[in-house]
Amino acid sequence: MKIVLLGPPGAGKGTQAVMLMKHYGIPQVSTGDMLRAAVQEQSPMGLKAKECMDAGDLVPDEVVVGIVRERLQAEDCKNGFILDGFPRTQPQADALKHVLAGLSKQLDSVVSLQVEIEALVERLTGRRACIDCGRGFHLQYDPPSSDGSCSACGGALVQRKDDCEETIRNRMQVYHQQTAPLEDYYRKEGLLTVVDGMGEIQAVQQAIVSVLQSH
Repeated sequence: MKIVLLGPPGAGKGTQAVMLMKHYGIPQVSTGDMLRAAVQEQSPMGLKAKECMDAGDLVPDEVVVGIVRERLQAEDCKNGFILDGFPRTQPQADALKHVLAGLSKQLDSVVSLQVEIEALVERLTGRRACIDCGRGFHLQYDPPSSDGSCSACGGALVQRKDDCEETIRNRMQVYHQQTAPLEDYYRKEGLLTVVDGMGEIQAVQQAIVSVLQSH
């Protein structure tokens, strides 16, 4: 099963990807996670990506496509994968098609999660991450310890720069300008299904699985 999850920041793509990964036994390929790892390593690519991510802008295609191509060649992607956060533009979608063709593969399904913008802002501004172990929390939905520290290791929690409200709204604008048109792109390919992402996590997962089973 080769899947793309679309949706604005905070729509739940990462959460649903992890659940689908366990359900189907295929890896989640998150460009966001890979880019953040490169940023932490302070590689030249990571430094370039950090500048864009901090401003809420998209990372240049040549950086992202290179990361994805390398990842999809890994052995654990042999039987399928879940792309989370890629593609984000039509040129990236064209590049993905080219990469998959080179690997003698093609997408099976594209699922777009739809969530109201104010709900997205609430979800993202409440996110926190441990500076020591990296575990994520949410002040409302998955709160940390009562003293505000990491429940796993006791480390301090921080809010990512791209989770402040101003940056979030900029990211939403970027998404609707550059990524939302991908729905038409994949609808024409006969791959797109839109799923309501406003429900409970388990209900959204069941809706996605039903879509994938139909494909």
